[in-house]
Amino acid sequence: MKQVSNLLEEFSARKPIRTGSLVVTVFGDAVSPHGGAIWLGSLIRILEPFGLNHRQIRTAVFRLVKEDWLTATQVGRRSYYSFTEAGRKHYEKAARRIYYAGRQPWDGKWILVLPSLCNHEEKDLLRRELSWLGYGALMPGLLAYPSADRQSLDETLMELGLTGKTLVYIAGTEDLASREVLRRLSHDCWNLDEIEKRYNHFVRRFHPVYRALRRAKKTEHAQSFQVRTLLVHEYRRIHLQDSDLPEELLPPNWSGSAAYNLTKNIYRTVREDSVEYLMKNMETIEGSLREPDAEFFSRF
Repeated sequence: MKQVSNLLEEFSARKPIRTGSLVVTVFGDAVSPHGGAIWLGSLIRILEPFGLNHRQIRTAVFRLVKEDWLTATQVGRRSYYSFTEAGRKHYEKAARRIYYAGRQPWDGKWILVLPSLCNHEEKDLLRRELSWLGYGALMPGLLAYPSADRQSLDETLMELGLTGKTLVYIAGTEDLASREVLRRLSHDCWNLDEIEKRYNHFVRRFHPVYRALRRAKKTEHAQSFQVRTLLVHEYRRIHLQDSDLPEELLPPNWSGSAAYNLTKNIYRTVREDSVEYLMKNMETIEGSLREPDAEFFSRF
């Protein structure tokens, strides 16, 4: 399919290619639902069509091991890789936002996080970790998220050992003037203009692919996997910079909604064939991949 070949050519032409980020996408989106550790040789085989060579993929995998994203198991001369516990938790946080991105009704409440007793390094770490959850710096030193649900925040603070060093407030605004100020602050805080441009570019790139998939009587299983991987990879890179702001704080006709619906439709279209491709081409310690878990079928 020409549209898929165009996507692959565009990806391989990027300088530099962020191979490690693509590997994380594959492990999170394609490997983790099946469980187990996969053989490095099979990972290399399925990633080569993306314009990557053995050395790039091996280097990226070894770096992810050092960064505690992946762990290796040696069986004879073969190395098998899987997420570490930390890597799995990182991707699960991202997955909640990627695959279940529907915006919930907003009650006007905000979570405000003030890392008052954290040192400089701890503040940077907290800011990076909370950015995965959609938090932004409403003003210097004050992280904010438009919700009153603290579950993900409390989990993160406990994991980082910062529960006793951080003040957490649940706040709200009653008057319209204050809400308008918050709307304007949110626009700049989450850089909505730039994110909307990236969403629009994403839709322009993938909408022709969706039209071609709908017209095609049959799609190669390998291409279904390639579409699924690039789709999630590109959507993830934008959406994790997004805020999950409620509609009340977003510009009119927010393009993130169109991007999510397009991602959902394409993912559902290629899901079955991509799974067949993975189960035939990915090798684990036990042999072929097992069937994906139940959670996989609730995505999008």
